[in-house]
Amino acid sequence: MSALDNGRFTVAAGAVGLIQACMKVSVAYCEERSTIGKSIGQHQLVQQMIARIEAGYQMSRLLVYRAGEMKNTGQRNTRETSLVKWQACDFANQAADDAFQIHGACGYSDDYPVARFLRNSKAPVIYEGTREIHTIMQAEYVLGYRQDKPLNNLLPSWPFDENV
Repeated sequence: MSALDNGRFTVAAGAVGLIQACMKVSVAYCEERSTIGKSIGQHQLVQQMIARIEAGYQMSRLLVYRAGEMKNTGQRNTRETSLVKWQACDFANQAADDAFQIHGACGYSDDYPVARFLRNSKAPVIYEGTREIHTIMQAEYVLGYRQDKPLNNLLPSWPFDENV
């Protein structure tokens, strides 16, 4: 289970990076593209997509930090890594979809990375447990149906003592 927790954490951290990349290219595109005599970033629906990407980034980043802190202190983190994997991957998929939409027809062009971002955002939603599995896990934790057993081999806390 700890190996799965580590994999889920890594997938979630990668999703945070994807959200950040979606934001970076979308803001840059908003600065270069204009319609009706104004930057597309001045259109409210584009602003809504940028705000949604930002919210997903901030929430996912904080969840990764929380799970990472638990990992670094040697605490069991199955519940936290499940939550962050589920949410960060969903936010990354939404961010990639929004970035693609912000880019419009240019999203299909190889001149912009958003088509690749959209393709790459789908697989993390599926592997290391689908969103449906993580939804059920989180509900079971809240309802008290799921209790984690102690792990046989926890990773050492960081920084670890090399003398042990």
